[in-house]
Amino acid sequence: MSATLFLEQLINGLQLGTMLFLMASGLTLVFGVMGLINLAHGSFFMVGAYLTAAVTAASGSFLLGVSAGLLGAAAVGAVVELVVIRRLYHRPHLDQVLATFALILIFSEGTRWLFGSSPLWLNTPPWLSGFVTLPGDARYPLYRLVIIGVGISVAIVLYLLISRTRLGMRVRAGESDREMIGALGIDISRLYTAVFALGAGLAGLAGAMVGALQSVQVGMGEPVLILAFVVIVIGGIGSIKGALFGALLVGVVDTLGRVFLPLFFRGFLPPSEATDVGAALASMLIYILMAVILAFKPKGLFAAND
Repeated sequence: MSATLFLEQLINGLQLGTMLFLMASGLTLVFGVMGLINLAHGSFFMVGAYLTAAVTAASGSFLLGVSAGLLGAAAVGAVVELVVIRRLYHRPHLDQVLATFALILIFSEGTRWLFGSSPLWLNTPPWLSGFVTLPGDARYPLYRLVIIGVGISVAIVLYLLISRTRLGMRVRAGESDREMIGALGIDISRLYTAVFALGAGLAGLAGAMVGALQSVQVGMGEPVLILAFVVIVIGGIGSIKGALFGALLVGVVDTLGRVFLPLFFRGFLPPSEATDVGAALASMLIYILMAVILAFKPKGLFAAND
């Protein structure tokens, strides 16, 4: 194992982690403020990717496409909250799970009806398609570093929004005592819509950025949603700081595990067996990590109420 390979995979893990943070931050806000289990959160990831691919292809502007993905996903999220989610806040969690699972099916079939079953492809714009030279003369894609930068920037903005603004004060109050802020005259329904739209927009931004790294296809949000749930459980439900640290931890552990576990087992197993065993163990690694953390920190690393 070379130091250059390790550095490349470490940065890949950070890139995956920042993408997961964009997903998990919105998910943890929605659950922390509203107490809502939203299985359809991955659908907003898909909406952001499809809108970005479609608008970029039509306009030729990647920035316009990303803006459309972010704002479009936020707008779709606001509509979904007004039409469907608002009726679920006082329902049991099982009702929330069933209703949001139905939304997954509606979004998937609606997307297939609008765009067809074939994947869309979103090319990295020329001004982001270069490489950066790492120590050891390795070349690393500039676009992946941009994703890391976007994720860190969003984390800073979210921190300032939650801790320094009036909206953030209301969000934090809504996490602690939603009945009290309603009694103080704050429109709790409008607050819920704003928080849900913000979470959907962040998921859409994640899909918009990742669309240039993989094919844009129906159902692309569900695997990412599973990882996002792992992130918020590890980080602490309702905690933005926990979502950031949990996402980076999951991204780095998952990436390094998938690359280096097969190499490790090749030291004492035949190559084919080493690949199979390493891949199988790597796929379980983040869940083992989650179990170990929960054994010592049952509420996650940064529980919102601690």
